Amino acid sequence: MILALKNWIKARWPRLRLRTIVFATLFVVAALPGLAAMFLRVYENTLVRQTEAELVAQGAALAAVAAVQWPGAAPEPSAPIAYRPEPPTIDLSSSDILDERPAPVPTDPADADAVAAAQALAPVLARTKQTTLSSILLLDGDGIIARPGPGEQLAGLPEVAAARAGRPATVLRRNGAYRATYRFEWLSRAAALRVHHARPIVVNGKVMGVVVLSRSARSLFKGLYADRGKIILGIFLVLLLLLLLTGVLSRGIVRPVEALGRATRDLASGRGSLPDPPKTAAIEIQDLYRDFQRMADAIERRSRYLRDFAHAVSHEFKTPLSGIRGALEILADHGEAMSEEDRRRFLANADADAGRLALLSTRLLELARADLSQGIASGRSDLCEILQRVADAQRHERFDVVIDCGGSDLPSVSMEEASLDAIVTAIIENSRQAEASRIAFRIEAKGDFVHLSAKDDGVGIPAADRTRVFEPFFTTRRASGGSGLGLPIVKSLVEAAGGDLRLEDSEAGAHFSLELPVAP
Repeated sequence: MILALKNWIKARWPRLRLRTIVFATLFVVAALPGLAAMFLRVYENTLVRQTEAELVAQGAALAAVAAVQWPGAAPEPSAPIAYRPEPPTIDLSSSDILDERPAPVPTDPADADAVAAAQALAPVLARTKQTTLSSILLLDGDGIIARPGPGEQLAGLPEVAAARAGRPATVLRRNGAYRATYRFEWLSRAAALRVHHARPIVVNGKVMGVVVLSRSARSLFKGLYADRGKIILGIFLVLLLLLLLTGVLSRGIVRPVEALGRATRDLASGRGSLPDPPKTAAIEIQDLYRDFQRMADAIERRSRYLRDFAHAVSHEFKTPLSGIRGALEILADHGEAMSEEDRRRFLANADADAGRLALLSTRLLELARADLSQGIASGRSDLCEILQRVADAQRHERFDVVIDCGGSDLPSVSMEEASLDAIVTAIIENSRQAEASRIAFRIEAKGDFVHLSAKDDGVGIPAADRTRVFEPFFTTRRASGGSGLGLPIVKSLVEAAGGDLRLEDSEAGAHFSLELPVAP
């Protein structure tokens, strides 16, 4: 299911510019404080419920004191008390908001016991109002305000009715006396509300009165308004920081990437070159510039190599093809008048040129396979064993192959046996063609490589030709059938395995040095 969702998103994901992604990211980060303001409503609801909890605690304490001070109240039994915490019941998002509490309705005087209890609790109520800023009224059992003189009742209020029935009740009512003090208060849902709580006074198991408390919820935006200057300064600094970060990211990422894209397009069309990495670019972007430069240089070298190689192939194939064509034309024009000996000579020349073409084709395929094997994991071979096998096949009475394996603990090399066999055979064949009568191989393990030294006593390689011996088609024995591809193939095979082939300086003969990686 998750994979299907990811595929659905990928299929519909819009193409976005890097600049758009960077700006959108920074914008979201900058807007997080504003998004967090949405959670102020949750916090505001918490403040309202906390106000209710405080009123519940005050009402419980005052109701308990009134029950004790009530005339004729029997002493409370000393039985264990069952703890029953009262969770908040109001919620700004779901509770009904009632109209402002109406004025009391005139009625008969309040119960005398309730008035007496109210007078006894008057100092306690006054001190509580002074500290909590709550409005506190003490009602008798009929919902009449407990004070001397004409009666005024609040029995019609739903919270008072619930308390007279023995159930504490809390409601939210509008505050008609509210006047906005701070500019941000219009964002608050609780700024113009008051929390009203009614609690029964139970005396001798009967509801004899009601405590009614009300208070405005804690102000959410008072602190915000008091710090409005700091908040505005903070918003300005956040926007300024957003602009600065946008500029830094633009110079460090967006602009360098766009410049690199333009440069690569120009380079692909054959115009221009890759610029130096900008100093303001990120380290990774600078590394990307260098990687692109290395790739461009490698492509240029490869293109130059292919151009030169194609030119050399064309030149190498042109000579035998011209010889074959010339022989055929002569035979076609003068074949009947030729002697049998001349005819055989022309046919022999054409056959020799055809053989040279076949040899060139074979060598080119070997070179291509060697080049294509670059980066492919090699096998595992015993160099000494292969040397012994090839030496036995190449050794005869006028040519000797000497091998020094340098001990019995020689590690295996990371190369296929066929490739290693071709390398050794090509080196020996190169020495035989150089009129050598002896070639000596010496193997030595050094760290992660096995070093192979090959020295012969042939005519050697002239100093002027030492830098070109590994170039394709370069040979000093073209007249004797040399293709100029033997050593280039050997070098490609060695480098494909992660090794190295060098022509060392020598007083007599040729000295080749190979480094082959040790098999893991």
